[in-house]
Amino acid sequence: MGAQFDIAYVYDYFLKLLPFIRISLVIVISSIFVGLGVGFLVALPRLYKISVLQRISQVYASFFRGTPILIQLFLIYYGLPEILKLVNVDVSKVPVLFFVILAYGLHAGAYISEGIRAAVTAVDRGQVEAAYAVGMTGFQAFTRIVFPQALAISIPILANLIIATLKDTSLAFTLGVMELTGKSQTLVTVSRHFVESYIALALVYFILSLILERLFNLAERRLLRHESLVSKKDKVPMGRKWLNRTLEAEIALSKGGSSL
Repeated sequence: MGAQFDIAYVYDYFLKLLPFIRISLVIVISSIFVGLGVGFLVALPRLYKISVLQRISQVYASFFRGTPILIQLFLIYYGLPEILKLVNVDVSKVPVLFFVILAYGLHAGAYISEGIRAAVTAVDRGQVEAAYAVGMTGFQAFTRIVFPQALAISIPILANLIIATLKDTSLAFTLGVMELTGKSQTLVTVSRHFVESYIALALVYFILSLILERLFNLAERRLLRHESLVSKKDKVPMGRKWLNRTLEAEIALSKGGSSL
């Protein structure tokens, strides 16, 4: 049984958890960078229809998207060293944080590969053909035409993935990593104020998620600023044209003429 609820402990625990945000953010940022590299390599065979590699990338994405992240953490932390022992590679002295980042990176890579594939295929193929028509190379067409648009399209996907990864870091304490959730577990060993600790932990995660969400919203609006301007220009004139045509037709009919 826990101790009687005391709101003062929420504030106290909240302050004590703040220094451990750094560990959680290190896991998130590092794993996303690993995931971006892996996701890009996995997405390429599916974009260019490379038969054998395409099947491998599909199996990889299906496995890491279809199994719990906690199981993946255990498989990589306990299973990978055993596999490496078969080739005489000893990783017993490698910090546990490395395995945690690797597990989250591979997990994120599966989702990033799907996001990259969806974002690239969402770009109008006619724009690429127009780029080739004006003399651009394949690399120039990708970097100047496809990539900026695909990046803007993938921002919401990346934002959801990063926020989800931030919340999933709460499982890293099962391997002994002293991140936010791990620290919250140690705070209550003496005081027994479990509820206050979890409320403080929830507030920290909520505030971090809210900040990340706002930052990605700003980035998305920044990347789509030209598209929003075009859409505004398109909407008003089209409405005015429709209204002008309607008025001209009514005037013509009232005079006995034709609107055509």
